[in-house]
Amino acid sequence: MMKIISSEYVSSSPDYLQCPRPDRPEYAFIGRSNVGKSTLINMICGKKHLAKISRSPGKTRLINHFSIESTASEKKDSKERAKWYLVDLPGYGFAGVSQSERNSWGKMIEGYLKKRENLIQAFLLLDSRLSPQALDLDFVNRLGEWRIAFTMVFTKSDKENQRVVNTHVRAFLSTMEKNWASLPPHLISSSLKQTGKKEILALIEDQNKLFTRRDS
Repeated sequence: MMKIISSEYVSSSPDYLQCPRPDRPEYAFIGRSNVGKSTLINMICGKKHLAKISRSPGKTRLINHFSIESTASEKKDSKERAKWYLVDLPGYGFAGVSQSERNSWGKMIEGYLKKRENLIQAFLLLDSRLSPQALDLDFVNRLGEWRIAFTMVFTKSDKENQRVVNTHVRAFLSTMEKNWASLPPHLISSSLKQTGKKEILALIEDQNKLFTRRDS
């Protein structure tokens, strides 16, 4: 499995046109406010305070880029290096701001997802403690309409009984099956137990290799 050897904040942008130069593969993380996005990003990178965690939802309001460097394996002497961007996007569905500001966020997120040329995949975070939510299902369908490749990550699995978590995940997938011919990949994560990290990094590593071949 790849190992992240450095991760650092780069910039915050109000739209995709002001994002860093698209010279490396990029992976975006998005979900409803308070879904545990910052906690998951910090867990993946092995750095507690990389993405700021707030008790108040809706704090992420810009497109936040983090520069990541990783090895191709966990061996410290590995000479293979990969550089890529991890992107923290604002949460959708936050009701604590004006309608005009929510509309502005929506346009920013849509513009980024549809037009950012080096975006390889989005990771859509879903709260595993909850039954299927209309906002999440609506956003999933929009990702499908926009033809955005994405993986669903069901978060906070350590905060609920596993039987309940599995029931909620199955219910969400069953609801999607009504409109989707085939479902995108999904996984269950827990920042406390470090579950899901291996699968996310493996997926990114595979996509990085494809990006390198495409540009060679």
